[in-house]
Amino acid sequence: MHGSFLSHRGGFWFWVALVLVLSSVLAYVWHEPLGQPNGGTWLGYTLGTVAALLIVWLTFFGVRKRAYYSRLGTVKGWLSAHVYLGGSLLVLGTLHSGFQFGLNIHTLAWLLMVLVIVSGFYGVWVYWRYPERITRNRDGMTRQLIFREVADIDRKASVIVEGLGSPADRMVISAIQLFSIGGGAWHQLTGRDRSRIMVAASKGSAKRWVQVANPTQQRLLDELTGLLSRSADPQEAALLQELIDLISRKAKLMRQLLADIRLQGLMEVWLYCHIPLTMALLATLMAHIVSVFFYW
Repeated sequence: MHGSFLSHRGGFWFWVALVLVLSSVLAYVWHEPLGQPNGGTWLGYTLGTVAALLIVWLTFFGVRKRAYYSRLGTVKGWLSAHVYLGGSLLVLGTLHSGFQFGLNIHTLAWLLMVLVIVSGFYGVWVYWRYPERITRNRDGMTRQLIFREVADIDRKASVIVEGLGSPADRMVISAIQLFSIGGGAWHQLTGRDRSRIMVAASKGSAKRWVQVANPTQQRLLDELTGLLSRSADPQEAALLQELIDLISRKAKLMRQLLADIRLQGLMEVWLYCHIPLTMALLATLMAHIVSVFFYW
């Protein structure tokens, strides 16, 4: 995907952005204002106007992306322009300021612009890096198919433990009931498995059931392996081995699922920064323009 939009039409928007950047740099070097370069010179106003119009136009990419029947260029072309022209703003906006920064609304607008561009660059990077990793991790399966196979494994395991009795039945059923992945943003980004299980715990002569962590079904596998090693009944041992094989398959699916959720989250989390920062930039840009034309 990254190759398709970055090289769209032979990199047309790359060359447009390059010409825009080089023209701005040459004009800045050639320009000889009275005093220090700043946004109040004719070149400063020109670069500022171009940068402001670009910012406003680039924000319409979200609208174009959802306008499925629009004939105003392809989404791929808009995305290519969004990336390259957005990157050029780093030079245009800085030259517009004349490198005059301070604790004011103008510098805040520049800073927000930089943050939007940096978050956008991160977005390009993740779309270059993660789709292939997601495909490789899924190994030809979709998330829905993984959940479907997990449900099938749980059904088969529930049938097997009916012939085993306690403690295997309670551990397996509790592991199914207390299965929990995903959750909030932090849990998704860290790929944390919050599944738990009920296990028998002895305290003196008393025996009680306690709830403990069961990440990727590992605690359940450990408990079942312990039961298998102590089993003297061939039929029981065969059922336990079949159960261990099923849970081992489920554990592998869990690792796939956790990785899929994590990679998908890493692909999307940047938008939760990029879009709010863009809205803040538009508001600050408006304040910057108003303060320049009405209060200076």
